[in-house]
Amino acid sequence: MNKFFKNILIVALSLLILLGILIFGVLWTYSNNIPDYKFLKNYKPPVSSKVYSGNGKLVADFSKEKRIFIPYNSIPNNVINSFLSAEDKNFFSHPGVDAKGVIRALINNISNIVSSKRLEGASTITQQVAKNFLLTNEVSLNRKIKEAILAFRIERALSKQRILELYLNQIYLGSGAYGVAAASLEYFDKSIKDLNYAEAALLAALPKAPSKYNPYRNIELAKFRRNLVLKNLFDNNYIDLRLYQKLQNKKIRLNKSKKVFSEDAQYYIEDVRKYVVNTFTYDKVYKQGFNINTPINLEFQKIATQTLRDGLISYDQRKGWRGPLTNKNYSKNWKDNLEKFDLEKSINWQLAIVKKLTKFSAEIETDDQLYGKIEFKDISWTKKEFNQLLRTGDIIYVKKNKDNNYSLKQLPKINGGMIVMDPFTGRVLALSGGFSFKKSEFNRATQALRQPGSAFKPFVYAMALENDYTPTSLILDAPIVLDQGDDLKMWKPENYGKKFYGPSTLRVGLEKSRNLMTVRIAQDLGLTKIINFSKKLGIYKNPQELLSISLGSAETTLLNLTSAYSVFINGGKLVDPILIDRIQDSEGKTIFNNDKRKCIDCDQISYLGKDYPNIKNDYKQVFSPQTAYQMTSILEGVVQRGTAKKLRDLKLNIAGKTGTTNNNTDTWFIGFTSNLLIGVYVGSDNPKPLGRYETGSKTALPIFKEFIKKVVKKSEARPFKAAKGTVMMVVDPITGQKAKFNSKNTIIEVYKGQNVIDGKVLYSNSDRLDNNNILKFY
Repeated sequence: MNKFFKNILIVALSLLILLGILIFGVLWTYSNNIPDYKFLKNYKPPVSSKVYSGNGKLVADFSKEKRIFIPYNSIPNNVINSFLSAEDKNFFSHPGVDAKGVIRALINNISNIVSSKRLEGASTITQQVAKNFLLTNEVSLNRKIKEAILAFRIERALSKQRILELYLNQIYLGSGAYGVAAASLEYFDKSIKDLNYAEAALLAALPKAPSKYNPYRNIELAKFRRNLVLKNLFDNNYIDLRLYQKLQNKKIRLNKSKKVFSEDAQYYIEDVRKYVVNTFTYDKVYKQGFNINTPINLEFQKIATQTLRDGLISYDQRKGWRGPLTNKNYSKNWKDNLEKFDLEKSINWQLAIVKKLTKFSAEIETDDQLYGKIEFKDISWTKKEFNQLLRTGDIIYVKKNKDNNYSLKQLPKINGGMIVMDPFTGRVLALSGGFSFKKSEFNRATQALRQPGSAFKPFVYAMALENDYTPTSLILDAPIVLDQGDDLKMWKPENYGKKFYGPSTLRVGLEKSRNLMTVRIAQDLGLTKIINFSKKLGIYKNPQELLSISLGSAETTLLNLTSAYSVFINGGKLVDPILIDRIQDSEGKTIFNNDKRKCIDCDQISYLGKDYPNIKNDYKQVFSPQTAYQMTSILEGVVQRGTAKKLRDLKLNIAGKTGTTNNNTDTWFIGFTSNLLIGVYVGSDNPKPLGRYETGSKTALPIFKEFIKKVVKKSEARPFKAAKGTVMMVVDPITGQKAKFNSKNTIIEVYKGQNVIDGKVLYSNSDRLDNNNILKFY
């Protein structure tokens, strides 16, 4: 008998040794083929970069995965307890693999197999970290063995707190949210530290099946799973019976994060994105969690986008109806395959199909299955009747007016751009690059190279004032023919309207946008000066050396031209346009800063004292403050008496200049108040004439006007500050002579101090009309 037991013991020991050898062999084999886990010690999960507006609101998120990294010490206990109760209650006691959990899962799975239920897993949080970071989602014994080995090794290499930190920041929790901090915002729009146990339990319920238990999809199923987590919390003594019963009956109250992510700012955001990706690389921007602060003013941005759209629509309606988007046979699926016609929600247009036509109305069905009617008054802009416009089955854009009444809309054929800047810093407060970012991502404010036309003239006149001209210098307005060089035709510029006015003051030349006077000034100054000046202002890079450049024949962008106008209001100093104020890395270190100004001795100023900070800037002084103020005064005259007089009824202190190129191809208006600089461009993506009379004052200026009406109060449009060293004098605007006592038509003219002695203007170029070669082409 003893021999029998002895043999059994020998066999058992032999089997154990063989099993041990087998296990050792398996572990040895797999140990040599597992991934390196040591990088987890310093690993930081990919974190999205955030873009913020000027007042700190989140406006964009650059990410592959929506995640906000949060260190372990900042994760509240109720969140930790909820996840431990849901996923791994023995986390702080097991060595990486929970033997008790494995045995429990084996026993339960026997009955699960019999009853055809889903098999129960026994993965610990450490094993999930191993799987999520180092392995695939493959369901196999091979992966489970590797997972177990890695779990043991990770436990030896990392602290429990570090493992839990990795898990809670990496785990996918549905609705595009990775990690508990992002999920807290996605489902409750609150910081993780503000979550209660019911909310924390809901988040802990999601890892098992994020899509299945997503409360936005199935709130009852989500509540069921949340209550299971609450039961575990109670069983594990994290909450008492009273709290458990209270939370179990609590409704799930979701509050989706109110992201600004404005559709109106897409052109601005895309330019910011391109810049940071080109500067810091795609991987860093999309994985390292930069905080990008921009100057964007969301209120200005919304108004700028809307006024640009309204202006483009207004032009388009003057040109009439072009026809429906397409035509389809009516069925319940008529909305299928129309995605290419989708527009931004902020445009507030809908797709609709025409169901029935009468002489005075059209019955429609919108893409959200609402029924309505278009009445005759809502198509008045087309100057046609319904039977000339539409057919049954036509797919059209409509905009709801009220009740079931809609108006007919059509996508503008032209496009444009608008920029709003702080003229003293260059910070771009709003930027719109077109009617619809969804229809075209091409940015007409920063990418479109177009001829500025007359909008360039102020820089020619500013150069004249820097070269011994005064605002009342007389320049001949008469025909001129110029030789442009070998193999080029003779150039014969003309005024708009093809009229000539004889000797006129420099001021009148700009106020009335006289081409012939501008060419004569440019010829006198010399082409080299004007080209160098335009380069210095950043308007052009390498323009052709043709005298026609004085009339804006070279190409530039709206952003470059608008920022160049800052010299007039900023005392002759040029500021660079700024779309990004500052960029910080994920740890708050500033890695990019656009503010180059310096605060002199600010560390020695007490807030209790009477001294004020002295902010110094190193902006480039392009011309004198006196010239800048003279030009501002003349550009005010453009608004009061010249091509921009449609702005007079605003009764605000505004200066600016219209711009129109040959055949009315490109139209502009650049204008400013005492604290805002605004540029507007309107034209076609494939340049072609906009039509007769479609000048800058008719297309671009009304957009500027509507923006100013909505944004600028009278108290904010203060008079422009006069420069030191300037003298005011009452003159006759036609002759430029000092006004007499009985003169009826007068203006206040601005002169440089050195040009006025004893009340008389000294004309260093008084013989200009007699001896200068300006007259030789007359």
